[in-house]
Amino acid sequence: MSQDELVDIVDENGNFIEIVSKKEAHEKGLLHKTVISQVIDSKERWLLLKPVRGRQDAGQHQSPIGGHVSAGEAEVDALRRETKEEVGFEDDYKFEFVGRKIFNRFIIGRQENHFFVMYKIFSDQEPVLSHEDESHKYFTEEELRNGLKETPELFGDAFRFCVKEFFPNLL
Repeated sequence: MSQDELVDIVDENGNFIEIVSKKEAHEKGLLHKTVISQVIDSKERWLLLKPVRGRQDAGQHQSPIGGHVSAGEAEVDALRRETKEEVGFEDDYKFEFVGRKIFNRFIIGRQENHFFVMYKIFSDQEPVLSHEDESHKYFTEEELRNGLKETPELFGDAFRFCVKEFFPNLL
């Protein structure tokens, strides 16, 4: 999604307010939707990606799926689009809705006021990384628990927020 693409601005309950460019939403810190998803395989391992230099949370492990919901786009359609873009998965996976939370931070010169729409994807497909990521790694829940406790700096802010808000059993 380029900075010129349009997003729906929403209130704290996710209700539509207006349409603006993604650039304007970030410049003004306007609340807009993003889909986020964890990917869990049949061995109950969590897939995390490490973004390339210059990207948010560069060099830290992060959720594998994350992207803006375009103006007028259904959340599930955004999930499917982002899943294909981020890890190359076709529609051969199951997913479930987890919840919604607001995540607001200033990063890389912009205010990201995001209304996170969280999902879990269940798949054994091997990820095909986009140009935005340098590597991927699978973690067991125990490895995540230990890593988040002992070396939290290895995990991105947004991922740590998601764990705290959606998956507190990992803390």
